[in-house]
Amino acid sequence: MNGYVKQAVCIILSFFFTGRAIAQQQGEQVPEPTKVYLEHADLQTYDKAIDTDRQVLTGNVVFRHDSSYMYCDSAYFFEQSSSLEAFGAVRMEQGDTLFVYGNYLFYDGMTELARVRENVRMESVQPDSSIVTLFTDSLNYDRAANIGYYFEGGLIVDAENELSSIYGQYSPGTKQAIFNDSVRLVNPNFVLTSDTLHYNTETKIATILGPSVIVSDSGTVYSSRGWYNTENNTSLLLDRSLIVSGDRVLTGDSITYDRNTGVGEAFGNIQMQDTAHKTTLEGAYGFYNEQTDYAFATDSARCMEYSQQDTLYIHADTFEMITVDSAMRHLKAYHHVRFYRIDIQGVCDSMLYNTKDSVLNMYGDPVLWNETYQLSGDTIRIYMKDGGVDYVHVIRSAFAIEQLDTAHYNQLKGSNLKATFEGKAVRTIYIDGSAETIYYPLENDGTMVGLNETKSSYLTMWFHDNKMEKLLIWPKPQGTLTPLADIQPGQTRLADFHWYDYIRPLDKDDIFRTTTRKAEDVVPKKSSKFQ
Repeated sequence: MNGYVKQAVCIILSFFFTGRAIAQQQGEQVPEPTKVYLEHADLQTYDKAIDTDRQVLTGNVVFRHDSSYMYCDSAYFFEQSSSLEAFGAVRMEQGDTLFVYGNYLFYDGMTELARVRENVRMESVQPDSSIVTLFTDSLNYDRAANIGYYFEGGLIVDAENELSSIYGQYSPGTKQAIFNDSVRLVNPNFVLTSDTLHYNTETKIATILGPSVIVSDSGTVYSSRGWYNTENNTSLLLDRSLIVSGDRVLTGDSITYDRNTGVGEAFGNIQMQDTAHKTTLEGAYGFYNEQTDYAFATDSARCMEYSQQDTLYIHADTFEMITVDSAMRHLKAYHHVRFYRIDIQGVCDSMLYNTKDSVLNMYGDPVLWNETYQLSGDTIRIYMKDGGVDYVHVIRSAFAIEQLDTAHYNQLKGSNLKATFEGKAVRTIYIDGSAETIYYPLENDGTMVGLNETKSSYLTMWFHDNKMEKLLIWPKPQGTLTPLADIQPGQTRLADFHWYDYIRPLDKDDIFRTTTRKAEDVVPKKSSKFQ
């Protein structure tokens, strides 16, 4: 018997005897122990020379103690100490609801403690007439407390589950079982292993009180505190429990989980990770359906998309992750969207990301930044490729701004805009319809020549090392070049010019910053794409 088991046994026994002593000291009325009576034996012998208080009984031996009966093939009966030893086909019966079987029994009528050994089986009849059976080789049954316990390994079986452990106890009255050390619960649908577990044979609820793992065909659950209803497969998991279902992992301070429907809800510091699509959702509340692969997160929500070379960090009021097929998943972000990646940053009202095509769609007053460039319009689509940005499409009311210094900005404006990228830098910009520009040509030494204004239907600009190297305007372009000294104050800005650097996310943590546009920068609100 290891130290842990010995300690458990000592605690239980000392609790029983100490309880009697305390009750006596406090003057409480403690029932006097009753006598054990011999009801029947085929043969009874007594030899005073061997033992003054030992009767040897053989053949159909029957004892009675209060309402409990004990049967065996042979026995030693110690009438004065109200105790007995029973051998062969031992059976105890307590009313019509509790039956104990074994090869050997020592019973002390003074303490009402029965010690049953070898091939022990205890059967408890439940209110629904089903039977709970305890199997072990060493069982102590306390009649006063109505508790049976084993300490060298045992198994409890009911209609739903099989539970085994090194130490265990069962109360037929409360239907409560306690298991410690190498606990294993086997159910047709799952296997639960634990360090400490309580189980009620009437409600079929397993209470987790130590590090536990639940393995089923739908996934694996890790928890150290909570409960699992083995009858309807629902559970409440606490203390940062974790559910793994294929490539998806759900974590939270507390989780409710229904295995039949595949629905899990997480509360407090939740994290839903999809290792296949390299996406993680975080927030204060999360919902996940493992059957439909649908996920939802809100309240301080953040999404991290790390399928590309650099991680994309996105904050929004609410996120939805919708699985279309094995290769495609939609990530939707609603309201107050802010995102950061090393090469791009942005804000908008709502956003849709397609994992198959790696296209990021921005809706509702979107603004996008890349190094010294700012893009804005009605809708912005960002196309990813090979870990970086391939090109950006600004649809309707396109406006591109490059900051040269705090006073000078290159500007492009038109109906639609496409910008291609080479590495992390802009390579070309194409304006389709109503193209207008303001830009400052530079000498080779970087000196500004003046202010160039153009108007045309179409425009293409080529860049190298963040400097414009070629400009094509067609058809019938109009343009003027104004020397720096002759530039008028109202001449340096195209209509609807707004520089939004003060709301630009600066790093992965700055996406949570609450931002408000200046009054002069407020434009008519465009509704969310998903409203």
